[in-house]
Amino acid sequence: MKIKTKLTSGVGLLFCLIIVLAGVSIWYINGLRKDTGNILIANYNTLEYSRNMLLALDEMKTDPGAVSAFEANLKKQLKNETEIGESDITLQISNLFSYLKHDTGNDSLKVIIRRDIATLMKLNMDAIVQKSKIANNTAENAIIWIIITGALCFLIAFVLLVKLPGNIANPILQLTESIREIANQNYRQRLNYESHNEYGDLAKSFNIMAEKLEEYSNSRLEKILKEKKRVETLINNMHDPVIGLDENKVIIFINDEALKITGLSRNEILNKPVQDIAVTNDLIRTLIVDLINPSTKKDEAPLKIFSDDKQSYFEKEIIHIEINKTGENITELIGYVILLKNITIFKELDSAKTNFIATISHELKTPISSIKMSTQLLEHNETGLLNDEQKQLIDGIKEDSTRLLQITGELLNMSQVETGNIQLNIQATDPGLIVRYAIDTIKLQAEQKKIKLQVDMESDIPDIVADAEKTAWVLINFLTNAIRYSMEDGEILVSLKKENKGALFSVKDFGKGIDSRYKKKIFERYFQIPGSLKSGSGLGLAISKEFIETQGGTIGVDSAPGMGSTFFFIIPYNKIKKSDQDEKDIID
Repeated sequence: MKIKTKLTSGVGLLFCLIIVLAGVSIWYINGLRKDTGNILIANYNTLEYSRNMLLALDEMKTDPGAVSAFEANLKKQLKNETEIGESDITLQISNLFSYLKHDTGNDSLKVIIRRDIATLMKLNMDAIVQKSKIANNTAENAIIWIIITGALCFLIAFVLLVKLPGNIANPILQLTESIREIANQNYRQRLNYESHNEYGDLAKSFNIMAEKLEEYSNSRLEKILKEKKRVETLINNMHDPVIGLDENKVIIFINDEALKITGLSRNEILNKPVQDIAVTNDLIRTLIVDLINPSTKKDEAPLKIFSDDKQSYFEKEIIHIEINKTGENITELIGYVILLKNITIFKELDSAKTNFIATISHELKTPISSIKMSTQLLEHNETGLLNDEQKQLIDGIKEDSTRLLQITGELLNMSQVETGNIQLNIQATDPGLIVRYAIDTIKLQAEQKKIKLQVDMESDIPDIVADAEKTAWVLINFLTNAIRYSMEDGEILVSLKKENKGALFSVKDFGKGIDSRYKKKIFERYFQIPGSLKSGSGLGLAISKEFIETQGGTIGVDSAPGMGSTFFFIIPYNKIKKSDQDEKDIID
C-alpha cells in the first residue's frame, strides 16, 4: 500500500472517530441539558408555586392581599401542568379556592386545599426523582460511549505513533546510507526495498541510477575514443556508401564512398540537417524521401547514379538505430543509417546473362524451325514412306521441337522484358477478336485431350487499347496451362465481360487448384508449383504479367485446392470515341 494511502487512511479514520466522539459528547450533553431543564422548568416551578400558595393560605386571616397572591400562583400552576394527574389536582384546588374566596375563614376548606397542595408537591417531587434517574442513565451512557470512542482514538493514535515514524524514517535512512555509498563510488550498492509504494518506486529509480553509474564507471574515455576511431575506419573503408543521422535527422557521419556519389565535401554535409542538404542536392533528396514521408509508396527499383564517369546501380536500405536503456524495457530511437548497396556488378552480370539468353534464343529459333520444317517434309509421301516406328520418332521430334520453339520464344520475350525493350503495337482493338483468335489457336490442342471449351462473351463491349498480338499471347498461355492441368473429357470456361475499369478476360479450369501459399509467387520468373508438370520454363506467367501491366492493365488469379483456378486480366477501354478515331485515321 502506498505511504500516502496509509497516512490518509490512518489519519482519516482517527479524524472520523474524533468527530464521532465530539458528536456523541454533544448528543449526551444536550440530553442531560434537556433532562435537567425539564426538572427546573416544570417540576421546580410547580414546587415554587405550591409553596407560595401555602404561605398565602396561612396569611389569609391577617393579610387581605394573600387571596390575590394565592390566585396569581394558582393561575401560573394551571399553565404549568406537566405530570400525569397534575391537572386534576390543580383543577380541584382551583374549585376549592373559588369557595374559599367567599369564605376566607373556613378552616376546613383550607385543610383540604393544603392537603391537595401537598399531594401536588409530592407528585412533582417524585417526578424530579424519576427525571434525575433518567439524567443519571444518560450521563452513564455518555461516559461509556465517550470511553469507547476515546479508546479507539487512542489505539489508532498509538498504532500511528509506533508504526508510522518507522515506516517513513527507515527507508529514508536506507536511502541516505545508499547515497553515501554511491558518493564513495561504490556503484554496486542497491536498495532491496521491494514494497509496492512510493519507497518501492524510489528504490527502483535509485537502482537504475546506480546501474547506469556502474556502467559509466566501467567505461573509459580512452576506450570509447578507440572504439569510435575503429568504427569510423570501418565505415570509411566500406565500398558501399553509408550516411549516418541522429534522431533529429542531423548528419553525424558519412564515408568517402557516399561523399564521392553526392559530390559534396565532408565540411559541407557534417553536422547539418539532412533536409537543408536535400534542398540543393537531388541525390540526398531521393535518399531521404522515405524518412521525411514514411507513407510514400516505396520504389523498389535500384537507384541509378552517375559517378566516376560511369553508371552505377545501388539498392537503398534505411536502418533505424534503436537501443534499450539500461535497466528499462523501453526502446528509444537514436538515429538512422542510410546504406547504399552497390549492385552494379550484379546488374552488369544480369545484363550479360539477358543478352546471352537473347542471342542464344534467337540463334536457336532458326535451326529449330528448320527441324520442324524437315519433319513436316518427312511426313509427305513424296519423300518416301515411313514405317510406324519412324512415324513415332518424327512425332517425338515434332513435339520436342515445338516445345523448344515455345521455350526459346519465351526466353526472347523475357529478354525484352528484362532489358525494357518491349515493343508494343498499342491501338484500339476489339476484345472479341482476341478471344476468338486465342480459341482457334488452341482448339486442336483441346480436342486432342477431349476438353470442351465453353465461351461466354458479353455483347457490346467497347474497344480496348492494347497490343492485340501480345494480349492474345497471354490468353493463349492461360488456355494452354488450363488444358495442361485439366483432366481428359474436362471443361474450360473462357469468358469476356464488361467491367468498369476495362474488359475482363478470364480462363477457368476445374483442375486441382493452387495452394494459397503459391498465389503470390505464381507470376514470378522461373517459379513452378511443387509437384506440377515440369514441361515449361516457368516464364509464361511472368511474361504475361509484364505484357498486361505494360499496357496499363491488371492481372491475377483466383484459386483454391480442389476447386480449380481462374486466371484473369483486365485491359482498359479505348477512351477515344469511335467517331473521333475514324476522323483521326482520315487525317493520318
